[in-house]
Amino acid sequence: MKIAILLILAVSLNAVSTDLNRQAQKHVDALMKTNWGQTILQLAELHAHTGGVLQDLVGAIEEMIQQMQDELDEVEYNYGVRTNEHNSLSLQYTQEVQDADIDIQRSADTLENLLYPRREQLKGKIQQIIDYQEFNRKTVDEETLIREQEHEAFEAQIAEFNDAVGATDDALNLLSTLTNPSLVQIQKFQNNLRKIEARIKPHSQHQTLIKALITLASEQNFSDQGIIKQIVDKLNEFRNAVVDAINAATAQEAQDVQDYEDRIEQLDAEYAEFQRQITKITIDLNATQEKIEQFLSFQAQRQSDRNTAQALLDLENEQYADDTQIYTDLKNKLIRDIQVTEEAFSLVKSVDFSKIKV
Repeated sequence: MKIAILLILAVSLNAVSTDLNRQAQKHVDALMKTNWGQTILQLAELHAHTGGVLQDLVGAIEEMIQQMQDELDEVEYNYGVRTNEHNSLSLQYTQEVQDADIDIQRSADTLENLLYPRREQLKGKIQQIIDYQEFNRKTVDEETLIREQEHEAFEAQIAEFNDAVGATDDALNLLSTLTNPSLVQIQKFQNNLRKIEARIKPHSQHQTLIKALITLASEQNFSDQGIIKQIVDKLNEFRNAVVDAINAATAQEAQDVQDYEDRIEQLDAEYAEFQRQITKITIDLNATQEKIEQFLSFQAQRQSDRNTAQALLDLENEQYADDTQIYTDLKNKLIRDIQVTEEAFSLVKSVDFSKIKV
């Protein structure tokens, strides 16, 4: 009976051992599919067949697991440092882009709402004053033309008056010789009167007097000295009136010349003032244009700064994405290697590799 029980126990123990070996073989086969597991199991098999001290291998594997864990911790730490660096750089570049955008927008607002309108306003003022100057010169030309025409009329009038005075003097001289005039002398005197009439404009105030003298002279034979005296008196009256007219016209001409010169002096002063205003506004315009160029240069510089910051931000994001991928791949590899090593380590401690096929 005891022998039967021992046989049954032996068979049971052998079955358990066989089952354990089968399970261990499955683990070995699974680990052999990984490079790191294959390396460790081959070392375990080599120790088993060469009679090496298993504890040495166990200690080496434990140290290896710790080194991989340390490497994983270092990878995690370095990635954390890199993440902090990335966040700092990303924040810096993003802030630089935003600051540049603000400067560019402010510059654009200043240009569009202040400097450009002011430049156009100043240009408009200058053009308006130039128009005033042109009108001023046109007025000068018109005033000068009128003065020239008035002077020509004055000279023509004086010439007519002088001719009339000359003809009157001739008539007076002729009358002074008429004691017993011949028909020829009478006709000559009458012709002198008509000559005077021709020198006097139809609308002249002396025209009536001359016509009356012509009528009187045509009806006389100049034998009556009383009539001759009346005619002489009238001619002298006429001559004095013409001389007065010459003096009045000359005085009026002098006044017209003075008025013209005063007017031209006034217009020249206005023109000089216009020019002074143009010079002043031009200085303001040049200063405004310089401001515009400064803002445009600043705007271009800030746009360049923005482009640089954006390029650095994009590059940093790309590099961080690459670093993240490298970190993820390395982390996953280390985790897998640690898991494989730990599984291999468990087998090395629990399995007799002299009975396991590697």
